[in-house]
Amino acid sequence: MSPRIATCSCGQLSIEVQGEPLGVGVCHCFACQRRTGSVFAALAGFAPDYKVSGKATEYVRTGDQGARFRFRFCPVCGTNLYHTEEGAEQHFVAVSVGAFADPGFPAPQDSVYDCRRHSWVKLPSGIIVYDKDPT
Repeated sequence: MSPRIATCSCGQLSIEVQGEPLGVGVCHCFACQRRTGSVFAALAGFAPDYKVSGKATEYVRTGDQGARFRFRFCPVCGTNLYHTEEGAEQHFVAVSVGAFADPGFPAPQDSVYDCRRHSWVKLPSGIIVYDKDPT
């Protein structure tokens, strides 16, 4: 398995994951829009084990379905680098796709909260679209 490394803007915080992503998706919910400062979040899920280097600040948010998500971001530059779902940490870690700085990164397979997608955002053909969170 080849490692992939995602880093924050200043390089203080990084996460190393192994192999191909379990899945890649985009989320258009308002919480992700505010969290990223963009019109959607692009995330890739990876199986453990992963290695974090540097210090992270944490923020916990409860999702619409009641799940609690623990977001980690760099306290120096503010980059939102990765998050886990409480109770599911042993299954996956979600990493911000842009932090890999890899234009060849796999395209998303699904899109959630399409009801909040900006009208000018075009999705790749063949992507599975959910009006809200399918879980």
